[in-house]
Amino acid sequence: MSSLQALLLDRLLSPAAHQGAGPVAHLLRQQGLRCVYQPLADLRSGHIYAHEALVRGPEGTALHTPDALLAQARAEGLLHDFEIACVVQALQGWTALQAPGRLFINISADALVHTMRLCPPGTLGAVLRRYGLQPRMLVLELTEHDRVSDLQQLDVALREVHAAGARVALDDFGDGRSSLRLWSEVKPDYVKIDKYFIHAIADHPARLQMVQAIKGIADVFGTALVAEGIETREDLHALRDLDIPYGQGWLIGRPAAAPRSRIEGAAHDVLQDRRVAVLPHLGQAARPGILRSLLRLHAPTVTPHTPNEAVAALFRQQADLHAVAVVEGARPVGLINRLQFMTHYATPYFREVHGRKPCLQQANTAPRVVEIDCDVDQLVGILTSQDQRYLRDGYIVTENGRYVGLGTGDELVRAVTETRIEAARHANPLTFLPGNIPISLHLQRLLDSGTPFAACYADLNHFKPFNDTYGYWQGDEMIRCAARIATAHCDPRRDFVGHVGGDDFMLLFQSPNWQQRCEHIAAQFALEAAQLHDEEARSQGGILAEDRHGVQRFFPLVTLSIGAVPVAPGRFARAEEVAHVAAAAKRRAKAAASPVVVCLPDDGAWPAAQVRVA
Repeated sequence: MSSLQALLLDRLLSPAAHQGAGPVAHLLRQQGLRCVYQPLADLRSGHIYAHEALVRGPEGTALHTPDALLAQARAEGLLHDFEIACVVQALQGWTALQAPGRLFINISADALVHTMRLCPPGTLGAVLRRYGLQPRMLVLELTEHDRVSDLQQLDVALREVHAAGARVALDDFGDGRSSLRLWSEVKPDYVKIDKYFIHAIADHPARLQMVQAIKGIADVFGTALVAEGIETREDLHALRDLDIPYGQGWLIGRPAAAPRSRIEGAAHDVLQDRRVAVLPHLGQAARPGILRSLLRLHAPTVTPHTPNEAVAALFRQQADLHAVAVVEGARPVGLINRLQFMTHYATPYFREVHGRKPCLQQANTAPRVVEIDCDVDQLVGILTSQDQRYLRDGYIVTENGRYVGLGTGDELVRAVTETRIEAARHANPLTFLPGNIPISLHLQRLLDSGTPFAACYADLNHFKPFNDTYGYWQGDEMIRCAARIATAHCDPRRDFVGHVGGDDFMLLFQSPNWQQRCEHIAAQFALEAAQLHDEEARSQGGILAEDRHGVQRFFPLVTLSIGAVPVAPGRFARAEEVAHVAAAAKRRAKAAASPVVVCLPDDGAWPAAQVRVA
């Protein structure tokens, strides 16, 4: 090693050389910093994967926490030197502990660039050799206190890091500083998801969706993810089932002076529990840009000064043109309905008196104008508006305020209907419970996990006569009652409640006492459903109503039947197979007039073609 390299290496390894009168400079000279080590867990195996070194100042002082130290170092103009000293302290502590495993060490991008500028190639490797640390076991974790000032120089520094054999991580992704561009430029081996997205992820559908999106990006880049800030069993369970590979947080293990050999017992229990987490459900959002998929009429336009006789000629030439837009420049200012205009034009003397006058007088100057990227709720406003001219005349479609075509009422009704049906498959609009698509996804996750569960199909008995007698409003209340009771008797962490549609529900239990829960659901529903009938019906035990053939007959009070199928690991391969046998069990429960009927797939009651045994 040259004398210059030795000099630079000594500067890096000896914080006592730092000058200054501030408290951080004093700490550096007196070697007053220490490190604690927090474990990172492998969420698939449940073992310790690595430790992160976290700097601490003197205990009981204002400079004990990392944030306070960083702020004071910045104030003293020693930020880069302070960060280098922290790296050195982490390496010294790790060597003194003779600790095995990977070590994550924090350093900002600018401090890393600064360090590599001071040192010729090979210095990082020399430092690691000095401490007996294998380079592949070191992960430099880029923490962004400020925006990266020079991505080109950072790329040069990272090349040196990788040349030494070390790894790179990107810290706090999603906190507003660690950007997607930085991820793309740095190409880190690890990305840590900011704790904001991890906290209460088991209860926040939007955070779950965000983590799923980050996971998709990680798959593209080939990056391993680390979830930060795991503090509850429920969040750890959800992250494990999302297949996030690594995790860190107080539930896994708190920072300590010595590395850990195993994760906390509570975290270990969660990772060994093979039951599937019931992930929070996010209904499909209103689809933006729906107009882009609709048939639009690229109809000709007229100006406010176009004479009426020219408009009449246009309508005669294009017999299928239901309306024409009045456009000034590129901005629509009116809409002329064909039927109304041609009716006026055919009246005596209209052509002679008004033929050469501007057509704007015959236009609706307050047409419905819709941007092409609007969402469904805005289109629903057209359908529900008291002014039905919007449905009859159609509407004008614009892009950035510029006219691009006309839309018809028929196309609008079709599009909104299809979109609402699709949304209902994700979340039922009456009960807000997960619809068919989330039911199928959770069912498949249960099958893939190999955990035993019970698939229960619930249906209301005699609901149609009740709905016909009391009206849809009371019928909706009956369905909401069933949803509320089913949800109340299910463990939200283990059991899944979905609304198939109408008065049908799917309950997927991992709770071992699922049969007792089903019986309680049916019993409580019978009590509350009776209160939704009138007093006469309750006293008689039912109502007189027409059956499906129009024949008047007596129907008992509304009750609930549940067909249940215990599903053993490996018995079924696909979600639709389980749904099929659960529906058959429901039909048997209704036929038996029993609240709960349990059907075993191998009890001989199932046709062989309906059951696939893996």
